[in-house]
Amino acid sequence: MSITIENERPEDFRIVEELTKHAFWNLNVPGCTEHYIAHILRSHADFVPELDYVLKLDGQIIANIMYTKSRLADENGGEKAVLTFGPLSVLPEYQRQGYGKRLLEYSLEKAKALGYEAVVIFGNPENYVTSGFKSCKKYNVAISEGVYPVPLLVKELHEGALAGKCWIYRESAAYDFDPNAAEEFDKDFPQMEREYRPSQELFYIYSNSKMN
Repeated sequence: MSITIENERPEDFRIVEELTKHAFWNLNVPGCTEHYIAHILRSHADFVPELDYVLKLDGQIIANIMYTKSRLADENGGEKAVLTFGPLSVLPEYQRQGYGKRLLEYSLEKAKALGYEAVVIFGNPENYVTSGFKSCKKYNVAISEGVYPVPLLVKELHEGALAGKCWIYRESAAYDFDPNAAEEFDKDFPQMEREYRPSQELFYIYSNSKMN
C-alpha cells in the first residue's frame, strides 16, 4: 500500500469535486454544497494553492484539503492574517481510518513552514481536538463581542501567537455562494438521494451552540 500527498493539479479538479460530494452528501444536511464550494474556492483571491493537497492511496485520490486566508481583528483595530481550511474530504469507504488526520497534520506542518501563525475553523470538535485544535474561547477568539460558538476551533501554529488580545474572527468571503448556482452545478454530477441522517442533528446542535 502506497500513500502519497501532493498538491492538487488541474486534472484532479473533477475527481476532487466528486469525492467531496460523496464525502459530504447527507452528512450535515440533506444533500450538500461542499463540492461546489471546492469548485469556487480555487478562483478566489484568498485561496492558498500551496496548501491545496490530495492524498493518494496506491495512486487513487481518496482525500483532499483546501485552505483560504482569513483574518482576526483585535480590539485596537489591528488585523492578523490566519488560515481556514475546508472542505477536508475523504471518500466514505476510507473515513475513520486515519487518512484525513494524516492529510490535515501534513498540511498544518506545511502551513507553519510558510509562516502562518494560526488556523481557525468551524468544525466538529470531536474530529479535530486530537490534532491540537482547542475551543475558540481559550484564545479569546469570537465571531462578535462575547459570542463564542462551540464549533469555532483554533490551533496556534506558533505558541503564543494569539496571546494577550481579544479577537474577532473574519471568515473569507470565498465561502459565500449562491445556493441556486450550487444546485445548478450539482446537475452535472451523478444524482444521489437526499435523506435524513442522525449526523444532521448533531451538526444542527453544534452549529447553534455557544459558550458564555
